[in-house]
Amino acid sequence: MRRQPLRGDGTLSFSGLLQLGISTVIFLLAATAAKQWGLAPSLGKILLTLALYSLGNLIMLRLIREFGMSVSFSLSAVIQLVSVNVVALVFFGERVNALQATGIVLAIAAVALITLGPYLQGR
Repeated sequence: MRRQPLRGDGTLSFSGLLQLGISTVIFLLAATAAKQWGLAPSLGKILLTLALYSLGNLIMLRLIREFGMSVSFSLSAVIQLVSVNVVALVFFGERVNALQATGIVLAIAAVALITLGPYLQGR
């Protein structure tokens, strides 16, 4: 019997959250590899970066199929936004000015509203 693709009702299960966490770790590793490539370019670093981003996106494709595009990408975007900034600020010593920090906070708020909007409106 052929399994029908799910349309995604927007509800994440524990396994979905686990997959989201794994993809986030992979995307963080990819971003770190990209930063390392930016500091000292080499073929190995760019191939590692591409492989990691590809793996992260394959997991995202599964999440999209199971939980829907809007929920999967919205959650991934906000989690990556926060975690990549933490890595950039803490581990690489990067700095953002007040205007950039405001933009980051507004981006997080925007994704949160997009993601939580239907739940807050009772849909």
